[in-house]
Amino acid sequence: MKIDLLDTASFADGQPHAQFAWLRENDPVHWHEEPGGPGFWAVTRFEDVWAVDRDFQAYSSEPTIMIHDPLAEAGGGFGPYKMMLMMDPPDHTAFRKLIRSEFTLPSAKLREARIKALAKQIVDAVIDKGECDFVSDVAGEMPSFVIAELMGLPLDDGRELYKLTEAIHTAPEAQAPGAGGAAVMKMFEYGRGVIDEKRARPGDDLASRLLACEVDGRRLDDMEFLLFFLLLVDAGGDTTRNLLSGGLLALMQHPDQMAWLKADLPGRLATAREEMLRWTSPVIYMRRTAKHDVELAGKTIRAGQKVVMYFGSANRDPAHFDHPERFDLSRAVNAHNAFGAGAHACLGQHIARVEIDAMLVEVLSRMTDFELAAPPEWLASNFISGPRAMPLKFRAA
Repeated sequence: MKIDLLDTASFADGQPHAQFAWLRENDPVHWHEEPGGPGFWAVTRFEDVWAVDRDFQAYSSEPTIMIHDPLAEAGGGFGPYKMMLMMDPPDHTAFRKLIRSEFTLPSAKLREARIKALAKQIVDAVIDKGECDFVSDVAGEMPSFVIAELMGLPLDDGRELYKLTEAIHTAPEAQAPGAGGAAVMKMFEYGRGVIDEKRARPGDDLASRLLACEVDGRRLDDMEFLLFFLLLVDAGGDTTRNLLSGGLLALMQHPDQMAWLKADLPGRLATAREEMLRWTSPVIYMRRTAKHDVELAGKTIRAGQKVVMYFGSANRDPAHFDHPERFDLSRAVNAHNAFGAGAHACLGQHIARVEIDAMLVEVLSRMTDFELAAPPEWLASNFISGPRAMPLKFRAA
């Protein structure tokens, strides 16, 4: 089988599960050539992905968690500055601690009523039209609005910032040269305005608190804040947006599962949501770099080599899941790793689950008879998996 996990054509209608299945069976730690680059190890079995993700002493998040680096496109990197995602403990631990309290399960629960109100507002805006682009009009609205409110920004600005994240995640060959780097710089330009505004008029929001907090006895400087800002806006939308759009598409493709869920939406939502997370795996991969020579599944990984964990493959591993090729919303044992594991497990997973639940309740209780108005257009990315556009017709329930 031809294996190509770099070409966006492999991800043109979702993740390349046939390639993943072959790799898990035949070469679970596979050396993958990289045009213009040194190559990387593709890790596809659940147990190996789990092991790499938890072992930051052997596998580093520095210098980047992507196979290619859009930050480098934005001007060759930022000298000594690093995004939190691209740090190892103890630096990562210290920076994560600055915002951890905003994303705990209790904090997410405190925002539940407001998030439910936003979900109602989002569906209100489309319910009478009978059609929408589900990605931009519904799925993308929720995380855009939530991160805007967290940061103390206008909701409409959250929507515009979300558009920039699409360019950051789109593969370089699928857009104009330098478009990803230009989007990063536009994000920074907006962030500089946030710095000026929050320093002059601090409020009860995450941006103001970040600018006032200290690491090792000193306040964050402008570039440290901007990298935090980029991370929160960028990572804050991926899972929710792509889970909702990819999840609804899966429900439409499996009408028996749609009917099962709608028969008892409140009682079945939690297990259904976890199965949608396993099935869609919105983040395709995360990269690490070997700190020293290490053995993994019988292969010798040399110091400095790239090691890429494929979550979409791990979440279809028959050694870990019963009948993983079956979309089963009643799956009781579902220890997926859609949010990663270890020190870098997704900080926003609790608030993402609250957002997902609120939107699914509104969409599935108020909209019915879903029908694609055109085939979904998938994001041209080998990093993030989800429809970029999904024109939909429906009827108000």
